[in-house]
Amino acid sequence: MSEIRYASVLGLGFGDCGKGHFIDALTRRWQAHTVVRFSGGAQAGHNVVTAEEEVKPARHHTFSQFGAGTFVPGTRTVLLDPMVLHPTALLVEAEVLGRAGVHDALLRLTIDARCRITTPYHQAAGRARELLRGTAAHGTCGVGVGETVRHALQHPELAMHYADFSGSSTQQTRMQLDKLQAIRETLHEELSALCPPEVTGVLADEMRTLRDESLAGKWLTMAKMLARHCPPASLEEVRAPLKQPGCVLFEGAQGVLLDEWRGFHPHTTWSSITTDAVETAAACLELGAPIEHYGVLRSYLTRHGSGPLPTHDEALNDLLPEPHNHSEGWQGGFRRGHPDAVLLRYALDVIGSLNGLLVSHLDVFQRGVKLKWCGHYSTSTAPCLKRLPAGAWKDLAHQTRLTRLLEEARPNYDSSVITSCQDYLERIASVTDLPVVSCSFGNNCRDVREMQMGAWS
Repeated sequence: MSEIRYASVLGLGFGDCGKGHFIDALTRRWQAHTVVRFSGGAQAGHNVVTAEEEVKPARHHTFSQFGAGTFVPGTRTVLLDPMVLHPTALLVEAEVLGRAGVHDALLRLTIDARCRITTPYHQAAGRARELLRGTAAHGTCGVGVGETVRHALQHPELAMHYADFSGSSTQQTRMQLDKLQAIRETLHEELSALCPPEVTGVLADEMRTLRDESLAGKWLTMAKMLARHCPPASLEEVRAPLKQPGCVLFEGAQGVLLDEWRGFHPHTTWSSITTDAVETAAACLELGAPIEHYGVLRSYLTRHGSGPLPTHDEALNDLLPEPHNHSEGWQGGFRRGHPDAVLLRYALDVIGSLNGLLVSHLDVFQRGVKLKWCGHYSTSTAPCLKRLPAGAWKDLAHQTRLTRLLEEARPNYDSSVITSCQDYLERIASVTDLPVVSCSFGNNCRDVREMQMGAWS
């Protein structure tokens, strides 16, 4: 492949739509040499299952920080600012990949020196803050991404970046430890002021971490180990391989309905995956060719954790088993909902200009599952609400109003249910004229079919 091709894969829902699955498939089909993570952080959970024809038995990995094309030999990962890096979690993920047969993941990794760093203190503070919210929980993943961004905005002088690990002298180590202790102290002071007089259980554990001065040195040793394996990369070092002939894929970290500025506040993440976010992150790379943008849809809606889901239907739980997402852990319950034209219109309105759609989980119809189609909502002020107002960018008051609206919205379903892949795609075509480029009918790359000359290949 002599030409250069850039493409992004962006979720159109609340996450868990199949971005990793399509990144793996497109890496193979388009011969991508690099996958770029440009948003989010270690909270990503992109599941990839290999085909048994490739390796027996099939392998599975939930990609968190490595690009979801890593199962393909030679494919590199670039972690590009503003992605937030969790160094110790990255080392754990590399070890897990090694057990799955990928022994060179760190050798195929480039980390932008500008990436902000999640420390154990950010993680503990984020968890403590969520626990203190009680029934008003936002739905955090518990890995500290949002707390890292929030703290860096409030205390820019204390923001830790991957470049901080480049030095190994005694003086540099002392400066790194001093910054870690300052992070710990400011977070401990903030959270202590919010805590009740008596702190018990998990909250007490997290507050204990925020008091632990000795943890800084242990964590720093591990973080610098990563930097020895994968030194902080300058912008030129990041840019050069991305301008080589072949395909580069930009992998979004969540769905646009969880977007920092387009999701439904406060049940959002501190990260953005609109097409503008991709273009902004890539601007420093001077790519010299346009980026194609593709939106990913799941045949039914899902939501992991708190927040509105108007078409939620518990009857779908048994019909739609979920092998890789569970209701345990920090995020909370994993919910399923029927296809929702109102949320789809909104996602398409706010994500930016797309080149096409990628649709996953169409095999549900082969199993005889019947889904309802929500064409509009009924609310106290609108008996037939078909479109949510996009509002201005960075308007959290508007995003909060949308949350309240969705919480009271009642879905109105079409009289006829969806019983086939073709039926579902016709419903999508009633909402958008974007072409469906690829569809997936299973959980590995062999199950992904591309539309060519009006037929699936």
